[in-house]
Amino acid sequence: MTRLIELVGIHKSYNLGLPNEAEVLHGVSFAIDRGEFVALIGPSGSGKSTLLNIVGLLERLTAGSYRIEGEETSGLDDAGLTLRRRAVLGFVFQFHHLLPAFSALENVTLPALMREGRVTSAQQERARAMLAAVGLGNDMQKRPGELSGGMQQRVAIARALVLEPPLVLADEPTGNLDRASSDEVFVLMRRMHAELNTSFLIVTHDPRLAARCDRVIELVDGHIESDTSTGATG
Repeated sequence: MTRLIELVGIHKSYNLGLPNEAEVLHGVSFAIDRGEFVALIGPSGSGKSTLLNIVGLLERLTAGSYRIEGEETSGLDDAGLTLRRRAVLGFVFQFHHLLPAFSALENVTLPALMREGRVTSAQQERARAMLAAVGLGNDMQKRPGELSGGMQQRVAIARALVLEPPLVLADEPTGNLDRASSDEVFVLMRRMHAELNTSFLIVTHDPRLAARCDRVIELVDGHIESDTSTGATG
C-alpha cells in the first residue's frame, strides 16, 4: 500500500491563560495507507477532535512531524495549508453543515466552487453522478430542509467525495442519526471507500461501527492506547 499520511511525535498544547500551557496530545504517532478504513475512538476529552483537526490541517501542531503524501506540512503557511486541504481532504461532520438555501446539487458542487472559483459543466455532471451514487438521484433539487437526516448526511458524503480526495475525515458522521439511518450511512461510506479506494478516518463513539472498520486506533488522555486491525470487511 502507498503511505498516505504519517504523524510522528505529535504534541499539541493550548495557552489558556494559565501559568503553564495545557498539553492535549502527547507524542502521538501513526500512519494511514491509501485505501484504509480506520476508526478513531476514545473517551470524551481524550483529544480525538484535536487530533482530527490536526490531520485535517485545521489546527497547527505544537511539535512533531505530519506528512501528507510524503510532504511535510508543519512548515506550510496558511495558504499552503489551504491548498493541501482542498487537494487531499474531504470532510463529513456529525452536523452536515449543508447550506439550507442551496439544493442538494448546489451543496455538492461547493468544493469545486471553493477550489476553482467556478463550477464547470463536467464538475456539475460529476456532482450529479455522486448524488445518484448515494441514492439521491431523484432528490437533487431538494433543499436540506426537505430531506431526512439520513438523506442530508448522504448529501454531505457526496460533497466530501465529489473531488475524489485521497482521504475523508468523518467526525461522528452517524452521531446524529437513529440506528437504522446510522447503519445505512456507514454501509454507504464503506461502499464508496471500496469503489473509489478513498481512505477514511472516522471518529466514532459507536463500538458497533468501530468494529466494522479495518482498523481501530484508541486515544486515551492524549496517548494512543492501542492500534489494532479488526479483520472486518464492513
